[in-house]
Amino acid sequence: MLRIDKLVYGGDALGRRNGQVVLTPFALPGELVSVETRPAKGNILRGWVKKVQEPSTERATPVCPYFTKCGGCHYQHASYPFQLQWKESILRETLLRTGGFEYDSEIPILSAEPWGYRNRIQLHFSQRKMGFRRPESHELCPIESCTISSPRLNEAIAAFNSKLRRPEWPDFLQSLEVFTNETDVHLNIIESNRPVAARFFTWCAGFVPGFLQGSIEYKAAGHTFRISRGSFFQVNRFLIEALVAEVLGGYRGDSVLDLYAGVGLFTVPLAERFRRVAAVERSASAFHDLEQNCASLAPRVTAAKTATEDFLASLMEPPQLVVADPPRTGLGKDAAQHLLRLTPEKMVIVSCDPATLARDLRILRQGYRIDRMVLVDLFPQTYHFETVVHLVRN
Repeated sequence: MLRIDKLVYGGDALGRRNGQVVLTPFALPGELVSVETRPAKGNILRGWVKKVQEPSTERATPVCPYFTKCGGCHYQHASYPFQLQWKESILRETLLRTGGFEYDSEIPILSAEPWGYRNRIQLHFSQRKMGFRRPESHELCPIESCTISSPRLNEAIAAFNSKLRRPEWPDFLQSLEVFTNETDVHLNIIESNRPVAARFFTWCAGFVPGFLQGSIEYKAAGHTFRISRGSFFQVNRFLIEALVAEVLGGYRGDSVLDLYAGVGLFTVPLAERFRRVAAVERSASAFHDLEQNCASLAPRVTAAKTATEDFLASLMEPPQLVVADPPRTGLGKDAAQHLLRLTPEKMVIVSCDPATLARDLRILRQGYRIDRMVLVDLFPQTYHFETVVHLVRN
């Protein structure tokens, strides 16, 4: 038997057996569960729930038939308010453990409809079957629908399932990304044993609802963005406007720097508030979209295709505001140290990983204080979440 103490980042529940840590998925704090265990890293055991002896009052009935079999969701067995409560707790604990400081101020939470929110998914294929990966495995979990994906994506899932056994289907195709604005759909080959011919896309146009060969135009936060294959864009269709509003806050002024700008989700609305906007993006696909999305804003907006660290190293004059939306790896030591050297008046950090956020804040807090921190639940039913941190120079 194992009594569950808490949830930890990564989707697992933590309990202790004879003082030894046991990490197991699909359990909730306070529950008494019978588990099978196996050794994991270090002195940690990996557990799997065989039976919930004493369930939590927050335990919910999963709505997805693939839950626990598919590795996409981690929290469907918990009520949504309980998910949010524990995500905040995990954020605070990570700041203390990794960042070395206790944040005791309020952390507002931005959330929306927790189902049907995704506008982008990756589908995997094997032996004429399609689905997602199983937990901690590359093995395929075949699916016919996805409860956290949008209606248009579920239409695409159904369309692919209907064609998998046709001779036109390429057996060597392994992974495919599907993205939609709920009208148009475009496809991006992620993994394939050999090149996929153009005729595959022509064929898809005949049965995938809304299929579009080129880039997609996505309306968000009062603007229209061109998004091409391979370009990053936020996946929660219900919270994009709220995220942009939180990042922009009440900031206005002369100069702003948008780091890891992507296709310009923050860059474009920032241009309505600042006289000079510099946007930095390294990805070729995203940079081309960024240039297109900001074309009408020149010369107020300038874009640089380079690494953030290199751009910051060449910068001598600080902007008033820095907005940074780095990848999961975070800002990193070099970028954070350059920002400390430049000392902009204010910064807004958008993070998708609390551990790398805590590491970055450990450096930035040498010259800045946290003015506001907000948890944005862009990924309901999963352990992932976004954090927006507003920093003010000491």
